[in-house]
Amino acid sequence: MSASITDLLGADGPLAGALPGFAPRETQQAMAQAVEDAVAERGTLLVEAGTGTGKTFAYLLPALQSGRKVLIATGTRA
Repeated sequence: MSASITDLLGADGPLAGALPGFAPRETQQAMAQAVEDAVAERGTLLVEAGTGTGKTFAYLLPALQSGRKVLIATGTRA
């Protein structure tokens, strides 16, 4: 059985052991779960999250784990 996406981003997950200063974030885990669900359902997900949420890992981990092709579009307002 593979680890859940929230476990991967948790305090005992591989990122916590590999990245100095990594701290689990509930909002990151919630976003990652939403991305995982959207990919599994072949749905669409629109997320807005502030700086420091951990958006990059929150969308990349579930996308990579799915083994599917995904489209990710990001926008930044300067």
